[in-house]
Amino acid sequence: MLRFEDARGLELDAALDCGQCFRWARTPAGWRGIVEGRAVLARTEGTALVLEGAPEQDRAFWANYFALDLDYPTLLGRFCGGSKRLAACVQEAPGIRVLRQPFFEALCTFILSQNNNIPRIRGLVERLCALCGDELESGQYAFPTPQQLAACTPGQLAGLRAGWRADYLLCAARAVEAGQVDPVRLAALPLDEARAELMTIRGVGPKVADCTLLYGLGRWEAFPMDVWMKRAMERLFPRGVPRCCRGHQGIAQQFIFAYARRNLPAGGKTGKTKR
Repeated sequence: MLRFEDARGLELDAALDCGQCFRWARTPAGWRGIVEGRAVLARTEGTALVLEGAPEQDRAFWANYFALDLDYPTLLGRFCGGSKRLAACVQEAPGIRVLRQPFFEALCTFILSQNNNIPRIRGLVERLCALCGDELESGQYAFPTPQQLAACTPGQLAGLRAGWRADYLLCAARAVEAGQVDPVRLAALPLDEARAELMTIRGVGPKVADCTLLYGLGRWEAFPMDVWMKRAMERLFPRGVPRCCRGHQGIAQQFIFAYARRNLPAGGKTGKTKR
């Protein structure tokens, strides 16, 4: 079991249920999740983050995943001090933290997220893992590697019930396996060039590319735009992202998104499950 005494204000309910990740499930005992083949039960105790099932040698891995190295209290203080409207967004869910997810998992899950809702995305992801991921000791499955997914045929993926998204998954897996899309290179490229390279994958548009850069590569300056974000920016920030967010626009985006889906309904619907 791992224990991080100072989780820097992390709230698991806020961070794991805000539309950025799809392999965590809330249980009475905490949040069960799988990251790069590591199955854990996460919970908070006061200011501490506790991960049952995580060995001590994985401390650096989980600290990186939960971005515990980033001084969120100071960052959010900057956000709130620079914009009253952004302060309202932060105060809606101050415990949100943008996770550093595995690159290939982020790419695939946000391909699956297109025109979809969070419960269905989670179901698609679990079926994908069971279909071609490695089985873990817990009886659960790791997310497939690019090689495992690239080896699948369209017929094998029919059982996912992912529709047209299945073909996009195969294109992504084959591009990453062949080195045509390389996460190391993407991490070093200017943001516009990295986005353009991701968009060479069939089915990857600007939103999926920016989600992949933000959640899968820790490119905090990436700013994904979907229906909710477009509505939020039009109503709350018509002049654009506040200057106080520069360099961390993507983190600000997560707070704005959380505020928008709770407070800016469209057509009488809450939209709480859309991403």
